[in-house]
Amino acid sequence: MTSRSALLSAYRGATILFAPFGPMLLEWRRGRGKEDAGRLRERLGHASQPRPAGPLAWLHGASVGEGVALLPLVEQLRARGFHVLVTTGTVTSAQVLAQRLPGGAIHQFVPLDVPSYLQRFLDHWRPDLAMLAESEIWPNLIDETTRRGTPLVLVNARLSERSFQRWQRFPAAISALLRRVDLCLAQTRDDAARLMLLGAPRVHVAGNLKFDVAALPVDPARLAELSAMIGPRPVWVAASTHAGEEDIALQVHGALVQRFPNLLTIIVPRHAERGADIAMLCAIDGHMAGLRSRGDMPTNETGVYIADTMGELGLFYRVTSLVFVGKSLASKGGQNPIEPAKLGSAILHGPHVANFSEVYDMLDTSQGAIEVGDADTLARTLNMLLSDTAMLRRIARAASETVEELGGASTNIMQALEPYFVHFQMERR
Repeated sequence: MTSRSALLSAYRGATILFAPFGPMLLEWRRGRGKEDAGRLRERLGHASQPRPAGPLAWLHGASVGEGVALLPLVEQLRARGFHVLVTTGTVTSAQVLAQRLPGGAIHQFVPLDVPSYLQRFLDHWRPDLAMLAESEIWPNLIDETTRRGTPLVLVNARLSERSFQRWQRFPAAISALLRRVDLCLAQTRDDAARLMLLGAPRVHVAGNLKFDVAALPVDPARLAELSAMIGPRPVWVAASTHAGEEDIALQVHGALVQRFPNLLTIIVPRHAERGADIAMLCAIDGHMAGLRSRGDMPTNETGVYIADTMGELGLFYRVTSLVFVGKSLASKGGQNPIEPAKLGSAILHGPHVANFSEVYDMLDTSQGAIEVGDADTLARTLNMLLSDTAMLRRIARAASETVEELGGASTNIMQALEPYFVHFQMERR
């Protein structure tokens, strides 16, 4: 790598030495459910599908959120005649994208950041254009891609203040990496400013792709079945919860059920494998619980319904207009509020939402969301909204209108990429 810092040289050398041990690491991760047993070779750079003939765009996102955010770009690139390869690094993201990628798009697991693995990957796929989503800054991936002359673009780019401070400790390394990036399309002005200060040469603000993602899909038959089982009961959803937030949801349920005896609380844990543990908490607290992974449906006796399955958030967001978004009270960082807002839900959240701070600020300002600081505040707010359906409708409508108005990032990004499309067209003539 030209202008490679001493730190990057040491990193490259270490990853070269690591190459023989990659399969062992992957086997260890497979045993813990963190890798797909049938697709381990993809993580070593071996393709499991042929490269289609014609221009190919490679888009990479770390996990579910980043991968799903790329879907609007995938669709527009397909419309421009590109084949699209999408890579991610997690089992869950592969499962979700298998359901949501359009025809003509291919998913592969991204190779570990080892030069020989990436060389094997790039030799096979030969992308004409590469795009990395959000903050996926991997030294060898950037090095191996750009040394082949492949244009590399950061899309939906973001850099938190915490990451910015961390990278400032290694200015030569981050500057050397960002100088290899052809174009950086940031989510916000703050992200753009931080990236420029670290050395990115061509930075523009394009907006957040997550506002352009279509509403979460749903199976109509399952929706009809679940809606019939719930009937007219008051219902709220605690979504994408992390450890500690289920305890809060159960405290809140216990407080509210005195006012709303037929209340249904739906808990959708961020990690579905925690369902049985949450059911145990319900038993300890004396709540009648149903576990979706067991095939349970919410009967009139069910007070708490634990939705410990994958890919069904779109279902549960459609049976309520009142959603608490997790990782914001007992944990920090917050989860994506755009998905429930798109489906017409009022948003409740805790104070720890740094991962989506701008989105939450806009939702709070438009009165489409309400911040709650603890279990008592959450219970009082839910009590107020369950008692005042007119207020609930106003907040839900404000949330939906806010996320609708903030769309357009995919169009901005495609316009910024137009010079590359013109270049490819001229090359094919």
